[in-house]
Amino acid sequence: MKLAMIGLGRMGANMVRRLVRDGHELVVFDVDADSAAMLADELDNVAAASSLDELVRTMTAPRVIWLMVPHQFVDQSIESLINAGMTEGDLLVDGGNSNFNLSKQRAADLQVQGIHFVDSGTSGGIWGLENGYSIMAGGSDEAVAMVQPALESLAPAKDKGWGHVGPAGAGHYVKMVHNGIEYGMMQAFAEGFEMLDAKQEMDLDLQQISEIWQHGSVVRSWLLDLIVDAFADDKSLSSLSDFVDDSGEGRWTVQDSIELGVPTPVLTLALQMRFRSRQDPSFSGKVLNAMRAGFGGHSIRSGD
Repeated sequence: MKLAMIGLGRMGANMVRRLVRDGHELVVFDVDADSAAMLADELDNVAAASSLDELVRTMTAPRVIWLMVPHQFVDQSIESLINAGMTEGDLLVDGGNSNFNLSKQRAADLQVQGIHFVDSGTSGGIWGLENGYSIMAGGSDEAVAMVQPALESLAPAKDKGWGHVGPAGAGHYVKMVHNGIEYGMMQAFAEGFEMLDAKQEMDLDLQQISEIWQHGSVVRSWLLDLIVDAFADDKSLSSLSDFVDDSGEGRWTVQDSIELGVPTPVLTLALQMRFRSRQDPSFSGKVLNAMRAGFGGHSIRSGD
């Protein structure tokens, strides 16, 4: 199928590469024009658009346009695309980490104009190119069907790792909870390794221990693999800051748990510990950042 990708950051560009591998044709755009031009030079079946007007103009209806932009710029992007000429029957996919309430509203607003909307919770980070992406799609049956060939190509397998999880907003809701769980899992690893690091009289080798846990342990996971890689590069994690950022999903998860009256003490405390990391130095913050840099390519402050 032919579709457009807007936003060629650490995930968007690799998603284009994976789609092209499976025979799709892409028109791409980024606010950094060089990023789009370089991707078009690198890949066959990829054309770079110099503006959103050009992107919309060069595609035939019904258009499928996928946004991979920070959630703060989604509304601005939608407005620009509508002004550029998106028409009834077109489909807009938001693959970023948007608030599910805003996704519900955007779907309703676009429906008035006859434009379909899919909110695609997308996980996989910088490893998705080779391993595939976990995709949680929300929207109408008709809307999801329009983009299904691309979803099947992006997923680890045609019939695994992706799904139509519910109506508009459901994709981003499921991804929000996914990220809340991620916070809790990461915090547990971080605190455990801080305990090991603090037991100075035993002179524990954290790299050795993390590698032992990779095989047969009930806590073996991709997150643990990232910790192993980090210790292999720097046993003391001295190059990493312990300042741990959050991109919003953890906060939204906790806020909705309060609205639902569902107790989420682990997820809530994991979020609070990220706030704490911005005040006092800690080894656990360094371990958290090792995982964040490993799976998502997140920008991490260097250690002092």
